[in-house]
Amino acid sequence: MATCNAALPGNLLDVLRSGALSEEQAQRIYEQGREAVVFALLELTKRLAEERATGASQSHQTPSTPSGMKPPYQKPSGKRRKRRPGAKPGHQGSRRKPPEHVDRREEHRADRCPNCGGRLHRCSECRIRYVEDIPQIQPEVTEHTIHRDWCPQCRKQVAPRVPDALPGSTLGNRVLVLSAWLHYGLGNTLSQIVEVFNFHLQMKITSGGLMQMWYRLQAILYSWYEQIQQQALHSAVLFADESGWRVNGKTHWLWCFTTDNLTYYMINRSRGSPALMKFFVEEFAGTLVSDFWGAYNAVVCALRQTCLVHLLRELEHTEKYKSPGPHWAEFAKKLRRLLGDAIRLWRKRDEMPEETYASRRLRLTTRLQELLDTSWKDRHAKRLLKRLRRHQNNLFTFLDQPGVPFDNNTAERGIRPAVIIRKNSYGNRSERGADCQSVLMSIFRTLKQRGHDPVQTIIAALASYLTTGQLPPLPESKTTSDG
Repeated sequence: MATCNAALPGNLLDVLRSGALSEEQAQRIYEQGREAVVFALLELTKRLAEERATGASQSHQTPSTPSGMKPPYQKPSGKRRKRRPGAKPGHQGSRRKPPEHVDRREEHRADRCPNCGGRLHRCSECRIRYVEDIPQIQPEVTEHTIHRDWCPQCRKQVAPRVPDALPGSTLGNRVLVLSAWLHYGLGNTLSQIVEVFNFHLQMKITSGGLMQMWYRLQAILYSWYEQIQQQALHSAVLFADESGWRVNGKTHWLWCFTTDNLTYYMINRSRGSPALMKFFVEEFAGTLVSDFWGAYNAVVCALRQTCLVHLLRELEHTEKYKSPGPHWAEFAKKLRRLLGDAIRLWRKRDEMPEETYASRRLRLTTRLQELLDTSWKDRHAKRLLKRLRRHQNNLFTFLDQPGVPFDNNTAERGIRPAVIIRKNSYGNRSERGADCQSVLMSIFRTLKQRGHDPVQTIIAALASYLTTGQLPPLPESKTTSDG
């Protein structure tokens, strides 16, 4: 075939491999002789087989692969690591610390040699090994005998309350809180939780029984949910974000309002100002940090900071997918430099005198105004100019207010646990379930942010509530309470 390849003209060979062969070019191949025709047929067969293999691999999509995403087997291999993972040679290794107490001791001694089966001469040498494991778990059933006694003053019979379970419930508070934490705190599905309790914990429960218990837990802890909202409204800096959510097959929205030590989730049918007015029941006296979503403009607040990272992403997205005109490059360059200089000035604020900082801060305002006053011809530049003019006073708030960042990463990190839960549960099947999701998810997330064990904290709060009839206040951050 090498002779055939050499005998076939280069232009005909290229046309043959491209697949665009005309009748005249086929006649020229025939005139080359028998070997040229055989070579052409083999080349066409090879090309057809390659196209069939490529089409089969592209059509082989797994159910979990979205239509707009490349399947994992079609992605190129990652770059090789520049260095081996792990600590450098000579670094002192880290290992699990020895346990503080030992519950049981066992001795192990071989009767025979495991290699030859011969008798062993006993020695005094030995070593100690610690193994931590979960013991075999069996449900603990407690029989409560509740005595009723007569009160001569009230003239009625009274009985003490059982603090280990909700009234009328046959499952204890530990089962209730642990299952709720697995679902609303970690994102395990209802069926997974039922299987864990039925098989591993040897406790027979049903999904319907769990849901009814979680509804009762939501009603008891609802005052904590309201406390989280009030504390969020009185915070100095509040971060806000929203994401899609499904309730009974209909599109809803998950709203997230968060700070460093609390998170308030709210699932609402609206993505506009009605949902925000449900949360902002009073004027917000702090600084609201958000993206450029127009609904946030309806919030009455003292100061606002829009996310500059979203603006930089918009520039990159426009250049990559929108096919901007020739005048776009100059606009994007000026805006990038302006935002970059503002971020660098914010990072170096403590390193320069106040006069220098004030002068450079004023210069940034002047440059922004010059950018807005310039008449740009590109349509994408005009679109972003409308956004910049609308949020002109909200771009550089972080340069004037301490503790205010230039991005909205705090809200994105706060909403991420809920988004992961959404990937497992696909939302809720009813409005009541969505309300329960909002309340318990907010409480578990806030307790974790404040350094508390969510399960033990809520179990102790339930015991206090069942004994006194009053739910204790929402625990503060451990660092704050210890100080």
